[in-house]
Amino acid sequence: MRLATFQTGQAFILYDADILCDAGQGPQIGADWFTPTFWRSRDAVLGEAPGRGASLFVTHGDERWALRPYRRGGLIARLSDARYAWTGLERTRAFREMRLTAELKRRGLPVPTPVAAAVWHHTLSYEAALITRLIPDVTALAERLPTATPALLRRVGHTVRRFHDAGLDHVDLNARNLLVDADDGIWLIDFDRCRLRTPGRWQEANLERLGRSLAKFGAPQALQTVRQGYAVSP
Repeated sequence: MRLATFQTGQAFILYDADILCDAGQGPQIGADWFTPTFWRSRDAVLGEAPGRGASLFVTHGDERWALRPYRRGGLIARLSDARYAWTGLERTRAFREMRLTAELKRRGLPVPTPVAAAVWHHTLSYEAALITRLIPDVTALAERLPTATPALLRRVGHTVRRFHDAGLDHVDLNARNLLVDADDGIWLIDFDRCRLRTPGRWQEANLERLGRSLAKFGAPQALQTVRQGYAVSP
């Protein structure tokens, strides 16, 4: 993975040159690639994910990507659901998530491959979007819970432990951000506002947040089994 940056108009794009550059040429991507209109006009939309921001699943040649615009929630979204305060390019949410995901990928952790991030600078604010490769044949843990075996739940805990041992504080660890593939392998997604930290209270806070999510999806006892897998050091 080779990350590089270029500017086109108001947009700054951080991308993986190994994916988006042909030999001896510049990046084969533009700012319009980060807009739903671009993909819909080409009939390249495979589907759409629920939730704030409405991620699109798109196809580009042999590639299958997820396009996620950054959107605010809560009361502040009434003022602007798409703009954030500008404090520097490398501090934007898209660039930080792109670089963090690339680092986790480099460490061999089960995360989606980051493709590119775009930031549109508007003097005092910015908008942003992120493209990652789709993980094939996955289902959200939330949807697997009704039939989840103890072995699967322990595997979830073991995977969370791997990320914690790497120092990842996932501030939105929930049953929709944990994915299960066709071989019951566990993947973690959505690293917006996450960061690498030294060990601390945040690890237990992550698990407690996951427990609340499991209860929300009708599996209040599942966290106990998840903790069993978590207790086994990788």
